[in-house]
Amino acid sequence: MIVDKIKKREPTAKRTSNQVDIQVGKWVKCDKCKEILYKEMVRANQSICPNCGNYFRMHINKRLESILDQGTYERFDFNIDTTNPLGLEDYPKKLKGLREKTGIEEAVSCGTGKIKGEKVVICVMDSGFLMGSMGIVVGEKITYAIEKAIELQLPLIIFCVSGGARMQEGIISLMQMAKTTAAIGKLQDAGGLYISVLTDPTYGGVTASFASIADIILAEPGAMIGFAGQRVIEQTIGEQLPEGFQTAEFLLEHGFIDKIVERKDLKEIIHQIILYHKID
Repeated sequence: MIVDKIKKREPTAKRTSNQVDIQVGKWVKCDKCKEILYKEMVRANQSICPNCGNYFRMHINKRLESILDQGTYERFDFNIDTTNPLGLEDYPKKLKGLREKTGIEEAVSCGTGKIKGEKVVICVMDSGFLMGSMGIVVGEKITYAIEKAIELQLPLIIFCVSGGARMQEGIISLMQMAKTTAAIGKLQDAGGLYISVLTDPTYGGVTASFASIADIILAEPGAMIGFAGQRVIEQTIGEQLPEGFQTAEFLLEHGFIDKIVERKDLKEIIHQIILYHKID
C-alpha cells in the first residue's frame, strides 16, 4: 500500500526548559487587529496599539503618570480594608492574590496632584482589580475624595472603568451608588467642578451613579459604556439594538457624553476645562 511507502517523520527533539520562543510577560495580543506586540512598545505609545490604534486598558500608575505633572501625586492615606460581609471563603484569598499580582491595594486610587500646575483631587479606577468593581472600600475612597474636593475647593477628576457593583459584597456594594451620588450632590451645591472620564469599559452601578452625573463627561475613543450588557438588554426588551450601541461614539451622538478625547489630548483638555471654570 502507498501508505506503507511513506516514510515516517522523525519525532522532533523535546525542548529543554530554557528553550522559549517568546518570553512570558513580554508580549501582548491586540484584540482588534490580532497582532502580537512588544509590551514596552505599547506602553511607550500610551497603551495604544501602534498597528491599528486600539486602546488597551491602563494600570493606575500609568494613568496617573500620563495625566499628572511628575512628582505631584499625593495619595490619600486610607486606614480601611475590604471586609467580607457574605463570609465567602475564597474572597479574601482572591483579594490577596490580586494585590500581589497588580501591585495595588484596591480597584481605585485617590489623592491630589497637579495638571499643568493646577491642583486637583483625582481618582483613578483599574479594571485589573476585580474588573474595577465597586465594593465598600471603593465607594468609601471615592466618597472621601469628593469630600476632600469640597474641603480643599479643588476640581474633582474621576477616571472610570468598571464592571459595576462588587457581587462578593452583596447589597452593601449597591449602597455605594447612593453614597457616592449624594456626595457628588454636595460637591455641586458647593459650586465645585467635577469631570468624569469614561474609559473602556464603564458599566453597572458605576455608570448608574457617580460616572454619569459630572459637570463634564469625557470618554476615550471606542469605550464601551452602559448599565447592562447588550445581550441582556435585547433579551429583556425583545428587540435588536442599533449597531454600535453603547460605544462612546454612539453615546456622544445621542447626548450622553460631552466629548470624545484621544488619550494623548486628555491632559490638555482637562486643563483647559479647569481654567474655564476658574474664569467663571
